[in-house]
Amino acid sequence: MKKSTLGLSGIAALVATTAVLASSAGAAGTLPTLRPFCTTGPIRCQSALRVDIPVVPAATAAHSGYGAQDLQAAYKLASYSATRGGTQTVALVDAYDDPTIESDLNVYRAYYGLGPCTTANGCFKKVNQDGEQGNYPIANPDWEPEIALDTEMVSAVCPKCHILLVEANSADEAIATSNPAQHSDLGAAVDTAVNLGATEVSNSYGTAGPEPDQTFFDHYYDHPGVAITASAGDQDYGTVWPAASPYVTAVGGTELVQDPTTARGWSESVWGSLYPGVLPNDAQGTGSGCSMWEPKPAWQHDAGCAGRTVADVSAVADNVAIYDSSPEIGGWGVVAGTSIASPFTASVYALAGNAKSLVYGSYPYSHTSGLFDVASGSNMTPTTTCGYLCQAGPGYDGPTGLGTPNGISGF
Repeated sequence: MKKSTLGLSGIAALVATTAVLASSAGAAGTLPTLRPFCTTGPIRCQSALRVDIPVVPAATAAHSGYGAQDLQAAYKLASYSATRGGTQTVALVDAYDDPTIESDLNVYRAYYGLGPCTTANGCFKKVNQDGEQGNYPIANPDWEPEIALDTEMVSAVCPKCHILLVEANSADEAIATSNPAQHSDLGAAVDTAVNLGATEVSNSYGTAGPEPDQTFFDHYYDHPGVAITASAGDQDYGTVWPAASPYVTAVGGTELVQDPTTARGWSESVWGSLYPGVLPNDAQGTGSGCSMWEPKPAWQHDAGCAGRTVADVSAVADNVAIYDSSPEIGGWGVVAGTSIASPFTASVYALAGNAKSLVYGSYPYSHTSGLFDVASGSNMTPTTTCGYLCQAGPGYDGPTGLGTPNGISGF
């Protein structure tokens, strides 16, 4: 089996990369090693290219970044990934069209030996926000790496799952403040995914900047019995929507590192902890915090936030390999962002096959033994004013929630 060069045998390269990241988070308050995608509009995807790691154009060439087998090993999923998920349909909601997604997806799957997932064999289906195969929205290269990332993370975690890509007409919904009749293309795409039989729906996007009042759009995500996940955001401490909606599982991000000193063989900290001293508004790191607008779900009991606390759970958000042929990457690139963590977690839900019994994001709260507790790191400096909402520690915290998947029993 082919391996990525920063995979199970690449700890030296990862240590070197960590040093680059730590030193590059400089006094100027910028992160030259990360180039975010989807940088315009009120709704943005939550992913970025690691420009400090070279892109590898050739589809069959060795490349950096964690691959499918690395991710399965890190989260104790390999045996489940090999046998489960065939009855599940994981939907990815994204904006605009990616005309090469089926071929890019299958380059990824071929490299990691996951088997083809195509329209012809019934594994893959692409529709517009009205559920039609064809009449797709306009292409937008800025969103194409995000779409590749989403489909490839489902492939990495749940290669037997069916993949449903629902492409919304735009990501330019109005900000809802007073008019409940306002329409959301991305929200309509979520409804379409559920209507087409999705058992899990991942949303790797969120509002830009401080969370506005989006409660008028919450109804799009209100689907009991379907696992709806949403990225916690990539702008460090602070909440974004729809992760703040009480109807979703809000997924934070971690920095995953091979660690032979641990029984697990891996360790995790808050994604963003490698960037000390960087101004929060300029940095890249997982979102977290206390929503100003959304009510607290019944299953959350943290005392420091009267409203909805983000996140619920978390997963890897850095050093992951994807293949995207668009000009934004042009081959194998290494990406970061909570856009990795949302489809990853939706796919773990799919392996568990438990979505019909779910009541929104409540299940992990009563099954914490199925999670790795992440107890180190922060997405805010200093932490004195935000406490557990920005600082990881034993048990529940904002940046990593209850923890990361340890097999499937937490989902």
